[in-house]
Amino acid sequence: MKTIVIGVMSQEKVRARTIAIAKGEYKPKPGEPKIWFNSMRSMAEVLSDSNRALLKAIEETAPHSMSELAETTGRKPGNLSRTLKTMERYGLVSLHREKNQIRPVARATDFKILASA
Repeated sequence: MKTIVIGVMSQEKVRARTIAIAKGEYKPKPGEPKIWFNSMRSMAEVLSDSNRALLKAIEETAPHSMSELAETTGRKPGNLSRTLKTMERYGLVSLHREKNQIRPVARATDFKILASA
């Protein structure tokens, strides 16, 4: 499983960086974060111990559905669904819709974190 590079930078700095990229004034270098959090606190909430354990469980068990993952991990389906949708917004998991089920796939279980002051 690959390592995802995550950045922590204020919303203003992320916005300025995004505008500079859109204008062609800045080209991101290989290895720079593609996933950004506004604060260490928000990153810590998404990458909590229990959520990292969830990513590991997804990688190891390759569940065919959220209900299978809920059964494997002992997490309640509603809580699990909210957590996975949040992780999907940040690009940490992919949720594949297949027939009438959603199959979660972890994109990474290891992270490199770069923080800006």
